[in-house]
Amino acid sequence: MAENTRNTTVVVTGASGRTGSRVAQAAQAAGLTVRAASRAHGFDWEDRSTWADVLRGADAAYLVHPSDIGAPDAARAVGLLSHEAVGLGVRRLVLLSSRGQEGARAAEEALRGSGADWTVVQSAWFAQNFSEGPLVAELRQSGQLVFPGGEVPEPFIDVRDIADVVVAALTDGDRYVGQAVAVSGPRLLTFGEAVAEIAGAAGRELTYRAVSARRYGEALTGFGVPAEEVEPLVEAFEQLLDGRNAHLSDGVRQVLGREPRDFADFAREAAAAGTWKP
Repeated sequence: MAENTRNTTVVVTGASGRTGSRVAQAAQAAGLTVRAASRAHGFDWEDRSTWADVLRGADAAYLVHPSDIGAPDAARAVGLLSHEAVGLGVRRLVLLSSRGQEGARAAEEALRGSGADWTVVQSAWFAQNFSEGPLVAELRQSGQLVFPGGEVPEPFIDVRDIADVVVAALTDGDRYVGQAVAVSGPRLLTFGEAVAEIAGAAGRELTYRAVSARRYGEALTGFGVPAEEVEPLVEAFEQLLDGRNAHLSDGVRQVLGREPRDFADFAREAAAAGTWKP
């Protein structure tokens, strides 16, 4: 992709989500023209008739699958969208994937086979999973997080770092084309330790209770989550939280030339915004 970003248009899928919204902000700050792609903007991963209008005339795209990247339908969707993008002249594609998740490799391979100038960003667990999405309501309302994280340490990453890496991959010429970049936060924390740091920042008692992935899946089913969505999540939790990801990755430092943001900083900022107030 051209070094000059002034006339570069990037499609950002999931533009209202945890990573997509930050990618859009970082891309705009870097001088790129952002074309938001979400259901609110007429784009739907499950409706191929909505793809062309969003992709046509763009130079690059950030791809984040709306469900788990290791879900059975993810590889097909990523492959189809990537091929359509390339066919419409959108050759530069960056895919958000999951570090250490075996099921995610099929989607990565689908991207590689599209003929695109591709980059894969393989991410650790988001710090913002504690402040946005289903987990935050549980912490806020009950003061307890029930989750299948056990005592396994995880290098939680701030999604703003993911966004900065994605934009660097989009704007730094061909430097990251054909590469998979693994990113994580700067230190390991168990889920219990993460909740304790949040409690300290929020100034209230918060606790963590570990359950099995299967028990957690049963709870999700009880909350009305469709069974076809629950099973891939259970399998992903069983994989990702078995200790295989209890290590750091230096992709943030390699790409951005700085250390990743610390979890404590995330917790203080989110607490100051009132995220975990009951």
